Amino acid sequence: MSQSRSSSVSWLTVPTPLPSGPMQIGVTPLGVAAAGYGVRADAAPPCTDPAKSDAVTERIGAYLAGRTRELGLPIDWSLSSGPHRTVLRTLWEQVPYGRTVTYGELAARSGVFEDITEPGLAARTVGQMMAANPVALLVPCHRVVAADGIGGFGGGRVGIEVKRWLLTLEGVLEPTLDWTGPL
Repeated sequence: MSQSRSSSVSWLTVPTPLPSGPMQIGVTPLGVAAAGYGVRADAAPPCTDPAKSDAVTERIGAYLAGRTRELGLPIDWSLSSGPHRTVLRTLWEQVPYGRTVTYGELAARSGVFEDITEPGLAARTVGQMMAANPVALLVPCHRVVAADGIGGFGGGRVGIEVKRWLLTLEGVLEPTLDWTGPL
C-alpha cells in the first residue's frame, strides 16, 4: 500500500457484544477499507468525522443487535486485488445473511481456480483468503465453512467463538445456553 493511500485511512473503535470485544474499523473517503476483531495498537490516526463514526457505529451496532440484516456501509475495496478481491466480492454478492458456503463452493463460484487440478487446493486457498479478509464482517467470511463442519476463523479460540456467535445471530446455528446475543 502506498504511503498516500495508507495516510487516507482513519480509525475508530466500535463497541460490540462479540467474544472478541470491540472492532477496529478503518475508513477512507470511499468507505470502510478495514475491519477487524479486537483493537489494533497501530490504528492511527483516529477518525475525526462524526458522521462517518456515527454511521459505522450505529450500523454495526444494529446488525449485531439483530435489528437489521444488512450493514449498508460502503466498502473501499482498495486493500484487496486480483483473485483475492474476486473471491471476496463473490462472497459479498452471493452469500446472504443466514446462509453459508463451503470453502470449495466459494472457490468454484468465484471462477478463479478453474485451472487448479490438485484436490482441495482451491478450498485451502480460499481459507487463506478468508483469513486475510481486510473487511471482516462487512464481507462475511464467517459464512464460509468447511465441508465437514464450521471450519476455521482468524484469532484462534476467540476467533472460532466470534464465528459461532455470528452464525448463531444469523440463525445458521442454534443458540446454546451461554448465548449472549439478541433473541
